[in-house]
Amino acid sequence: MRTTPNHDDSHGLPPLPQKPREPQTPAPVKRPVQVELLPQGKVLSVDPGSSLHDLLFAHGVEFPCGGHGRCKGCRVRVIHGLLPPSLDDRERLSPAELEAGWRLACRAVANTDLQLELAQWEIPILADHTAFPFTPQPGLGVAVDLGTTTLVAQLLDLATSHVLAVRTALNLQAQHGADIMSRIEFACREPHTLTRLIRDQLGEMIAEMVCSVDGLTERLAHVVIAGNTAMHHLFCGLDVAPLTHSPFETDRLDLECIPATALGWELPGNPFVRFLPNLGGFVGSDILAGILATRLHHASELTAMMDLGTNGEIVLGNRDRILCASTAAGPAFEGARISCGMRAATGAIASVTTQDGQFACQVLGHGPPRGLCGSGLVDAVAVSLDLGLIQPSGRLTQPPTIPLAPSVNLTQSDVRELQLAKGAIAAGFQLLARRWGTPSGAISKVYLAGAFGNYINRQSARRIGLLRTPIDRVHPAGNTALLGAKLALFSLHEGDGSYPELRRKIEHVPLSEDPAFHDVFAEELKFPQLTHP
Repeated sequence: MRTTPNHDDSHGLPPLPQKPREPQTPAPVKRPVQVELLPQGKVLSVDPGSSLHDLLFAHGVEFPCGGHGRCKGCRVRVIHGLLPPSLDDRERLSPAELEAGWRLACRAVANTDLQLELAQWEIPILADHTAFPFTPQPGLGVAVDLGTTTLVAQLLDLATSHVLAVRTALNLQAQHGADIMSRIEFACREPHTLTRLIRDQLGEMIAEMVCSVDGLTERLAHVVIAGNTAMHHLFCGLDVAPLTHSPFETDRLDLECIPATALGWELPGNPFVRFLPNLGGFVGSDILAGILATRLHHASELTAMMDLGTNGEIVLGNRDRILCASTAAGPAFEGARISCGMRAATGAIASVTTQDGQFACQVLGHGPPRGLCGSGLVDAVAVSLDLGLIQPSGRLTQPPTIPLAPSVNLTQSDVRELQLAKGAIAAGFQLLARRWGTPSGAISKVYLAGAFGNYINRQSARRIGLLRTPIDRVHPAGNTALLGAKLALFSLHEGDGSYPELRRKIEHVPLSEDPAFHDVFAEELKFPQLTHP
């Protein structure tokens, strides 16, 4: 009988004995790293290798240079744990600072349990609860002040104008740069990241407000946003490249109207989201909202409005004609580029006066001083001028520093930064007044918009030459961007929110093209001489 050949690999040999399989050792499970934040004592659990930049931003640590290791604004001190200094640490921090445990949070990762000392920087965010005349409308509305640093959103009943819910937050875009130009620079490299961040953040804030109101049955009819030109472009996904170079103009100034679903927002009624139009260059819709809020366009007398920040915006006019301009003031008013600078938050010196010939500092939160915010900087320089510690030229009479409080000093560089900021604003103000044909002292009323304008000491502002108008004509105006956005909610029935008639009477003045700007700016750098009554 013929048999079928065996085609296995054993060729008829008995099978080889199998080697017993060795038991496999399971991969070690990485234990989460515990990071304790002092002084608040909060403990965070994160994966080993987590970036401190991403972890700490949500808890108030600032990253002024966008986390590139170019400044020392994000320093944290290691109390317990192992955090070896990076190359950037060794370059930016002194040997004494390294020995004391200071590190740049933006360049560090958490590989072991850490106890870190950082300021609990609770930034006061300026909302608005001003009563205003309105025409009742059906449904609900949301007004948003989209600031470079902070966000404020309010949910309103359009039938009564009552505020039903409020949400405030730090703008998460600040992880990639604290000031406008750093933000724009990042957006040119990664055009979609900042757009996604701000859309997601605002969408979550609005959804939280809607869900927080029990028994809400009304549909969400409108969402109105006001912000500067850069925030407008980043939110709407527009190209910011024209804002990076002279003449700093863009042709995308008009109202942007986007359905909520196109932003990835699931809101009842799928409202249109309207970002109010800009006025020109870096004069954004927050200034248009400010004009609405102060009713400057209805004033019979000559009125001005100033919004002081990295870009200082100035408006001058009345019901017949309005001029507006922006000037690059730099971030000194926000505490940036100042040796001991910080935002107006816990630990910041916000006010400086004299007592028995010595500095008396008021610290936010009533704890130990950790730094100097913008209003404190203006006060410190004003008081130092009166004490003869700073000359009208800006030079310190007894360098290298002026001690304000333990570990907080005023340096020559700090004074120069303030001079540049106040010189740019004052020069812009003077040139707009000239264009109008009136001395700046003849202006009947000056509104100071925004958080800085709300907290600055008007006498100190006049002492350093930032303002020349008599003090009794200068009025803090609060969050005019938010109030203007709320007013816009109630005027949509009159149009689409583009305000064509108002915008036709507003002339944008590009100060960089004015041949007199540099001469006026150089003159305004000097501080006024002390005058005795």
